[in-house]
Amino acid sequence: MNGRQRTMAAIRGERPDTVPIMLHNFMMAVREAGLTQAQYRSSPRNIADVFIRAVERYGYDGILVDLDTATLAGAVGVPVDYPEDEPARCTGGCLDDLAKVAELPPPDVGSNEAIRVWLEGVRLLKEHFGNEICIRGNCDQAPFSLASMMRGPEAWMMDLVDPDNRENVDRLLEYCAEATAQFLRLMAQTGAHMLSNGDSPAGPSMISPRMYRQFALPYERRMADIAHAAGLPYVLHICGDTGPILADIVDSGADGLELDYKTDVRAAHDAMADKICFLGNIDPSGVLALGTVDQVERETARLLEAFSDTPRFVLNAGCAIPATTPPENIEAMIRTSRAGGL
Repeated sequence: MNGRQRTMAAIRGERPDTVPIMLHNFMMAVREAGLTQAQYRSSPRNIADVFIRAVERYGYDGILVDLDTATLAGAVGVPVDYPEDEPARCTGGCLDDLAKVAELPPPDVGSNEAIRVWLEGVRLLKEHFGNEICIRGNCDQAPFSLASMMRGPEAWMMDLVDPDNRENVDRLLEYCAEATAQFLRLMAQTGAHMLSNGDSPAGPSMISPRMYRQFALPYERRMADIAHAAGLPYVLHICGDTGPILADIVDSGADGLELDYKTDVRAAHDAMADKICFLGNIDPSGVLALGTVDQVERETARLLEAFSDTPRFVLNAGCAIPATTPPENIEAMIRTSRAGGL
């Protein structure tokens, strides 16, 4: 099997020849390529070359094409800061009054230059690798997360708890759903093999499980449906300890869940069973960036053992791998996995 076949088999619940590996390594890959984040995010050719170089060096199966968590937000008017050698970041909301959502023009994310660069980078990767390596076109953010960025996290949390705001909350979520849907449909046209969104503010560290089911889950289901309508599997990422909502996110319609290292592996295994693929979830900072080779080997073996009874598993970090991660730790992770454990 090649990398794409291996990864897609796991997504479908078919046993691959070995556990597929998909790295959330854009920050590390950019550093290893000798580029700054500014050079990376501004050039489709650089985006493609960074991942081509990383796959050639480490020999993994799936590329997670990510730039930052601010590009889609910037495309709908959120102020964004672009540090020279760090991923872009939002600096505040763009909707100071929730009632103004009714005045927003329809989103048109395809006209945004940063979105176009991201899409072209994915297209160039597909052109280079064809169907040999699995290419995951990430489309941060999911609608709930995007709404949080447009209002600002604190204001958004206050909006949600006031029942008088419900009509405008729903309007903003619908607006954000359209923006996210546009990005997904455009990404599908690049030739990517799967699509994904992040919905980190929807986790239990920010809102209750009841609020998750009310305000986030319906829109996650809609995004999964859009990916499926394009003929592609869909992966959902949520940060933090997702234990209290595991049963709900398993029912999101996603084909795969990429969950933070804070989520208990055994609980995730038991909730997913053979229903959905698990992607993750080694601690990117404490283990991959700061741990020893021995620690990486042990954590990798622990994950392999936990999911040894199901084909629905893709080895990855639980979130973005830091730029300063030692190459020998990534090599240890991949070597241990290819050997089937310790």
